[in-house]
Amino acid sequence: MDRWVGRVALVTGASAGIGEATVRKLAQLGMKVIGCARRTEKIEALKNELKGTPGSIVAIQCDLSKEDEILAMFEKIRTEFGGVDVCVNNAGLGHPAPLLSGDTTLWRHMLDVNVLGLMICCREAYKSMQERKVDDGHIFLLNSMSGHRMISDGNSHVYSATKYAVTAITEGLRNELRAVKSHIRVTAVSPGFVDTEFILRMYEDEKRAEEVRNIRKNLQADDIADAIIYALQAPPHVQVHDILMRPTEQVS
Repeated sequence: MDRWVGRVALVTGASAGIGEATVRKLAQLGMKVIGCARRTEKIEALKNELKGTPGSIVAIQCDLSKEDEILAMFEKIRTEFGGVDVCVNNAGLGHPAPLLSGDTTLWRHMLDVNVLGLMICCREAYKSMQERKVDDGHIFLLNSMSGHRMISDGNSHVYSATKYAVTAITEGLRNELRAVKSHIRVTAVSPGFVDTEFILRMYEDEKRAEEVRNIRKNLQADDIADAIIYALQAPPHVQVHDILMRPTEQVS
């Protein structure tokens, strides 16, 4: 990780779960970490907790469903920090909204954050690296096992469709980066069940969410952050394209 010390990493959805764990680890390894979220109080608390670590943490408020806020965030990073060297597209959400009966507003929210917001961040991160002739940057996309297979629960089908899009975007980015002879790497991380707030938000029923959570020993946020670190610290000629991770007891 020595070559990343002092360089700038952007982590979206940084206020909880996988995003928070990733911010913590990158800062402890010496990076300048910018954490973005709609609410930044928890990022500020993490910053205070980690005072004295080799790296640093800055919180920026940003709603990834709004392009103007994303562009303003990247401009702020450009003027204050020079630009982005690592972009971890962690923000994502799921709503119980089946194909046959789902609310269009919920469909649109998932598409805006999980697909469009992610693509805008990837584009702007690449532009930031290109402008500064950064040829060894790294773009991460937090995908899901739901981006590789479908389950029968209709509540997850549109969420799964957005994650299948992330699978296609990952390969599309790799091909476009190769076409322009860039050595910027792209990595997707596709977890199964992770013990975070996502489960409660997805099921919108605390009792049902607890039942799902307690079926098995789920992955922890640190497990996913460790996978990101693994891919980031690989030698520059090694692109870890996709990491699929399940709890050992998960069925599909």
